[in-house]
Amino acid sequence: MKQIVGYLLIICCFPILISLGKQIWKEIDTTNSYEEQIQQQIHLPEITNQLPITMLDKNGKVFNEEYVEWRQPLQLEDIPDTIKQIYLLSEDKEFFTHIGFNLSAITRAIVVNSSQQSSEQGGSTITQQLVRMRYLTEEKTYERKLTELFYAYHLEQIYDKEAILEMYLNEIYFSNQVYGIGAAATYYFQKPLDELSIAQMAFIAAIPNNPSLYDPLRHFEKTKARQERLIDILSENNIISPEEAKQYKSEKITLHVKDKIQKHPAYSTYVLNELKSLIANNENLEEQLHTKTAEDKAKVEEQIDSKLQQLLRKGIIIHTALDPSKQQEDEQQIDSILGLGELQASAVVIDNSTREIVSLYAGKHYKKYDFHRAYQAVRQPGSSFKPLIVYAPLFETTDYTPKSIVSGGHYCIANFCPQNYGGGVYGNVSIATAFRDSYNTSALRLFHLIGLETGFRYIDRFHFESIVQEDRTYAAGLGGLTYGVTTLEMADAYSSFIDGSYERAHSIRKVTDLEGNVLYSWKNERETIWSPHTVNYIRSLLSDVVARGTGKGLWVDSSYIGAKTGTTNDYKDFWLAGLTDEYTAAVWIGYDVPKSMQSMENEKVHFKIFNTIMN
Repeated sequence: MKQIVGYLLIICCFPILISLGKQIWKEIDTTNSYEEQIQQQIHLPEITNQLPITMLDKNGKVFNEEYVEWRQPLQLEDIPDTIKQIYLLSEDKEFFTHIGFNLSAITRAIVVNSSQQSSEQGGSTITQQLVRMRYLTEEKTYERKLTELFYAYHLEQIYDKEAILEMYLNEIYFSNQVYGIGAAATYYFQKPLDELSIAQMAFIAAIPNNPSLYDPLRHFEKTKARQERLIDILSENNIISPEEAKQYKSEKITLHVKDKIQKHPAYSTYVLNELKSLIANNENLEEQLHTKTAEDKAKVEEQIDSKLQQLLRKGIIIHTALDPSKQQEDEQQIDSILGLGELQASAVVIDNSTREIVSLYAGKHYKKYDFHRAYQAVRQPGSSFKPLIVYAPLFETTDYTPKSIVSGGHYCIANFCPQNYGGGVYGNVSIATAFRDSYNTSALRLFHLIGLETGFRYIDRFHFESIVQEDRTYAAGLGGLTYGVTTLEMADAYSSFIDGSYERAHSIRKVTDLEGNVLYSWKNERETIWSPHTVNYIRSLLSDVVARGTGKGLWVDSSYIGAKTGTTNDYKDFWLAGLTDEYTAAVWIGYDVPKSMQSMENEKVHFKIFNTIMN
């Protein structure tokens, strides 16, 4: 009787098999035409999605994470056997024996789906599921299913079973933009996977079967019910005892959901910008950005972006010089100083010994990816530019000293006839006096003396990105530029007055992969810009500005403090740049849409900021 029933079932299946055969031959024709495409897709890297970027402060603490999808891939040997058993027993018992697909399971699915006039029944192996997650879609059609079989078969020819299982466990979706079992552990419990209890492992393992239905943040009880079913499966297959199963099912599950770490947005936003510069520097592409045509420059930028995307696919850790307590205190204090209204500011603090950026102020109540005034706001520097383009080059290339005499009277070069502050006209004064009281006519005379070529030869050794060919006029000696400079660039250049050496200021110490291998770091090569006598002269002049000149009112708890002020035409920008024993810094205040600040000149807001960040 049983044999007769069996024969009848087989006969009944003939129409289904004939129909399926037609679909198979049709799919074979299609697949052959796309053979090359299939091979290319199968050979995609094991991890094709972006992994998180983690930023560490100077103490090695995480202060920022960049990711859309939370992923923390693990090697198979680091994944507990319990997790492997749960998925093998619940998803694919014959995983280690099939060729990528399971014919008996497929046949069962076909019979059920045909009888129900649908294609909802499963039958997918772990390999097929991996293929679907990586290369295909969730569309439930026989055509897509057949393509899935070919992909699965090819995948099994390329990788061994262990590699496929590892990829699968790192690829499955755990709801809430969490991918992979390792990421699920840290997201839902904030613990490494190997520190979870078996009950907790089974709980997160329950989610991928239906990430919407078993999202524990919305349907905790449903997730718990499936967890208990998975524990029963372990028991039924003698992985654990019935007593242990009962114990694990009764264990209380308390979620400890991970929040995305997004501290110090002003600093982290700049770090991401510097990362591109670091890649360009290490890949010998930086110089090409400044010597090529616009079209060639675009191609170089594409190369840099390509390198960056390669990094992001692997996941990186960026080790930075951030001083978190200083960053937080500086931001709070400057926000308070600026008060209400539209007045804005930017500030950069550099550690003298390392030339590392320890603190950045990007603007009042700054939010991530807002306009970053510390490195994006290009403004006229006024007299704060004079030490870099006039006075230091003068001392470096002539026999002049601070005691040398220069006229403070009217002076014109062609039609350029600047005035001193308040229209003052002075006779012969020492260079020290002209510097301390910021005489424009004296600075212009000295700039004319050394010449444009000499002044800009030194300026070109720094990283002023917005200085253009059109700036090579004598107005530049007084800070009159086509576009201007940024606060970061000013602090960076002033760091050369620490001891005469120059190394580009940076926030990134090194970039490592997830295993700790160093991928990128700044070369930390310092070049000598100024001789010792030039450094001594400039530092003496900067100190005199604070003691008796335009910098009176600055006070820092340091044995040395020197600074130069800068005010642009119509009082649209106020600047301070200077240094102490410990730090070099630059401060700018103004309005995003420039307007006069003459009415607040005596408030010396930029002085208050400088005093705050340098103490």
